[in-house]
Amino acid sequence: MATRESKSFRHSAAFGKRIEFYVVGLMHKEGLDVYLPLVDDDAIDAVVKRPDGSFVEVQIKARSTHVIFGDAALFAALTHEPRQNYWFVFYSERMDTMWIMSSREFVAEAVQNRNGKNVGKRGIWFNGKNTKAQTEHVKPQYAKYVAKDFSRILNEHPDANA
Repeated sequence: MATRESKSFRHSAAFGKRIEFYVVGLMHKEGLDVYLPLVDDDAIDAVVKRPDGSFVEVQIKARSTHVIFGDAALFAALTHEPRQNYWFVFYSERMDTMWIMSSREFVAEAVQNRNGKNVGKRGIWFNGKNTKAQTEHVKPQYAKYVAKDFSRILNEHPDANA
C-alpha cells in the first residue's frame, strides 16, 4: 500500500505530464501539427511544424492549483540559456492563464540567481497578489505574453528580435 508521502509525490510528479498533454491537446484542437519526443533529455516537450514547413521546439512549464497563495505563476530554478527556434509555454492551473515567450524573451525577462544553491538558474514570477482580497493577478509587465491561443508559435519567429 502506498504511503501518503509517495502518493503525494506520484501525484505531483504526474502533474507536469498531465499539463503537457493538456497543452498539446489544446494545440491539436487549434490544428497545430505537434510531435512529441519519446524522451525529455533536452528540455523539449513538443516540436511544432509551422505552416511554412519550419519546426520550432516547445518547453511546457506548469504550476498547480495547490501551490501556496501568491505562487500561482512562479516558475523558478530553471536552467536555460538562449536557444534558437525555441518557445516556452507557461501555464498556471489556478489562474487558468497561459504565457508564451521565446527563449530570448524569457532570458531577458527572467531573474538569474547570482548565489545560493540555484546559482545561474533563472526564474520568473508572472503573478502578483492582493492579500486583502486573496486574489492573484497577472503582473502588468507580463500581460503582453498572456496567450489565449498559439498564434505566436505559428506566426512569429522566436528569434525575430535576436
